[in-house]
Amino acid sequence: MGYTIFASVYTAALVMVSLYGLHRYLIVYLFLRHRHKKPSPAGHFQALPRVTIQLPMYNEPTVAQRIIEKACHVDYPRDRLQIQVLDDSVDETCRIARRTVDKMRGEGFDIQYIHRGDRIGYKAGALAEGLKSATGEFVTIFDADFVPDPSILQQSIHYFTDPKVCVVQTRWEHLNRNDSLLTRSQAIFLDGHFAIEHVARNRSERFMSFNGTAGTWRRAAIDAAGGWRHDTLTEDLDLSYRAQLKGWKFIFLPEVTAPAELPPEMSAFKAQQFRWTKGGAQTALKMLPRVMLSKVPLKVKIESFFHLTCFMLHMYMFVLVLLLFPAIYFQRSLLPPGSIWLGLFDIGVFTLATLSAGVFYMAGQVQLYRDWQTVLKLMPMIMALGVGICLSNTKAILEAMMGKKSEFVRTPKYGYGDRHLAAGPRGKPKRTFLPYVELGFGVYMTVCIVFSVVTRRAALTIPFLAIFAFGFFYVSLLSFQAARSARRAEAKRDLPAASVAD
Repeated sequence: MGYTIFASVYTAALVMVSLYGLHRYLIVYLFLRHRHKKPSPAGHFQALPRVTIQLPMYNEPTVAQRIIEKACHVDYPRDRLQIQVLDDSVDETCRIARRTVDKMRGEGFDIQYIHRGDRIGYKAGALAEGLKSATGEFVTIFDADFVPDPSILQQSIHYFTDPKVCVVQTRWEHLNRNDSLLTRSQAIFLDGHFAIEHVARNRSERFMSFNGTAGTWRRAAIDAAGGWRHDTLTEDLDLSYRAQLKGWKFIFLPEVTAPAELPPEMSAFKAQQFRWTKGGAQTALKMLPRVMLSKVPLKVKIESFFHLTCFMLHMYMFVLVLLLFPAIYFQRSLLPPGSIWLGLFDIGVFTLATLSAGVFYMAGQVQLYRDWQTVLKLMPMIMALGVGICLSNTKAILEAMMGKKSEFVRTPKYGYGDRHLAAGPRGKPKRTFLPYVELGFGVYMTVCIVFSVVTRRAALTIPFLAIFAFGFFYVSLLSFQAARSARRAEAKRDLPAASVAD
């Protein structure tokens, strides 16, 4: 009885991992089939419409001045451009932002500084507050770490000559792509998302998402879809689906880019992934029933299911990792040596689940940089990182399913590109037990490797076990390192000035 339950759970997790792997192949196929359907503006505005640029920020002193100045110098007529600094900060960001706003206003820019003391609704609340005094027919959003090219509005605004278009999303680039293994891996993750997923969905007339920044909304579409809401941690994904269910159209421009930072520390990366995963789960619980009951085409419903539930892959991976030792043990006890069926099963799962990730990320790098060797070299690291954060992301999913509310934790910004500003994020570090659990799973994977070698069973799984072990050790140790650095920085900031001078 116990073996039957175990086998059922393990097999179900394998099937689901394989199913999402198969979906990756479908996304690559849709990309290849539709990539040549490049959008073009329906016309050109003879008189450019008024645009409001919103800059939401929270405790980001290293980048506040830069983004305000960059937004002011966007190539757009000053008499048709309004800039709003939506600052919920409680640190020196307030002083820096106010000073920069005053300076730019003195130079003739139409710029507002809006500060909220309560931070209700987090980013969604700040954006909604800004709309109360926004004068633009269109609203462009940049997070604080972005460095937009001056031509970004001129390259995107004319797509709104089509009255059905509600969003023009541009592609993220990365200021610190090559800083470390962690940032290089993140860059490959995001390149796949933008260059392959977004293109495949958008050009095959399936639903896609606004990415929260580096894009422009039609103000009327925001209002028609119900406005910004903060009942999920991914207000951008939520509004995207509400707008598309109302019949609005998205445009994605992969050739128009906006550079930004990648989290350089493991704790920041995990916090970002936790928020995206939990918010995605919350949005799925909220929006997926509406999509399935709507009158949109079947292809849209199927893709929306995979899009809104893709985070579940972390939970399935967690289940597989948790059950690996029993799987190896039962394999040794119940199956004859060299079973061909077991070998074929392992190869099938490898092809659907593992190779699909390689094909997907390689397609992204080939499309953007004509480079497939980098993904091939970094594939073990990409797999290790994906497995290593599955514990944190599984926790995020469970919290969403249980309806547990949590704070919108902004990803720390470091000011890359302006090295004299890069002093690191401020804030008291939070203690968490999760790195200890991740370290324990690294030890657990090592035990599985030793058992497989000693018993001479499950030989095909040993390379994967080694990658999994490395992933858990890598994520946990970098988490410990980041926490220790944060505590030291906090202690140093708490020292009196005289003590520091001594």
